[in-house]
Amino acid sequence: MIDVERVRADTAGCAEVVHLDNAGSSLPPRPVADAVIGHLRLEERIGGYRAARAEEGRTEHAYDALAALVGAGRDEIAIVENATRAWDMAFYSLPWREGDRILTSRAEYAGNVIPFLQIAWRHGVRVEAVPDDESGALSAGALRDMIDERVRLIAVTHVPTQGGLVNPAAEIGRVAREAGVTYLLDACQSVGQMRVDVREIGCDLLSATGRKFLRGPRGTGFLYCSRRILRDLEPPFLDLHAATWTSARGYTVRDDARRFENWEGFVAGKIGLGVAAGYALGLGLDAIEERVTGLAEALRERLRALPGVTVRDLGARRCGIVTFTVDGHESAGVARALSEQGINVSVSWPASARWDFEARGLPPMVRASVHYYNTEEELDRLCAALPGHPS
Repeated sequence: MIDVERVRADTAGCAEVVHLDNAGSSLPPRPVADAVIGHLRLEERIGGYRAARAEEGRTEHAYDALAALVGAGRDEIAIVENATRAWDMAFYSLPWREGDRILTSRAEYAGNVIPFLQIAWRHGVRVEAVPDDESGALSAGALRDMIDERVRLIAVTHVPTQGGLVNPAAEIGRVAREAGVTYLLDACQSVGQMRVDVREIGCDLLSATGRKFLRGPRGTGFLYCSRRILRDLEPPFLDLHAATWTSARGYTVRDDARRFENWEGFVAGKIGLGVAAGYALGLGLDAIEERVTGLAEALRERLRALPGVTVRDLGARRCGIVTFTVDGHESAGVARALSEQGINVSVSWPASARWDFEARGLPPMVRASVHYYNTEEELDRLCAALPGHPS
């Protein structure tokens, strides 16, 4: 059980807004904010280089905390600027050949599909979406049927930006291991709201962000790269941190996941990211998931009871993301109206996940994403504030 009063007391924003945009950027807890601000104050007093040396233990702790968060070894963790950079560094490290196939999900995010298409145009690679099962999640059985010797990569978003579903990451991992195919999991929406264990999932690569459900600082993210694949991947660019200049014409790439990093970084953010991972571990990942999914289901029930409101979520297993539309009202206008009443939500646009939106004939949707510090009273406030549904 999570002590909701305590975590709300740790979260200054709870006194200011009803924050239901955690899939966009969560409210950081006070220990995270204090860690970031404290390091910036140290840089202010003694300079950035000296501050980094003084706090090296705290930055190194971030690797331990993130490794514990996802069940990895600390040498399998790289800390980078954001989840997009983490994902790109992994994806563009793969050796592409004409005729290769990428298998992915219909619900993929634009930030991943655009690189798929770029590689397809550049190298003659085929990009194919795996059919969904009856619940709307990726079908592991259909995935298995699509495997052949040309499949270079299985790349799937664990929790899509829209629709509320959780793709069957571990089942996908079993297919990938059986076939010996590299498996890249985008976990930017799942890390922090549920247990994510790379050993259980069986992925080779995993990308995640700090700012969403992990409640870390913006401008932070990380990449997990399994030891079993690390030495086969050379990052798309290197610097003097990722590699060592060994002779006039030679260099050696470092032998851990930090080959995907670069020398300059947000030191205060890295410290804050480690604190955020430790905060989540302290609460318990199972307890977090139980509360988040419970609140999300409670919100879906409330919304379904309102005339003219349609919940658009899919999946046999669902998460803290709730998407819906309101008859007669554009979703952007609904989000603005809620914001004017101190309620933060966001809008899922067709351009963010075009395959899914077009297949389901969806308009832009309101996205309300709960976290463990939200309350049922806040869910009631959201419902009462919707256009056409006065309290």
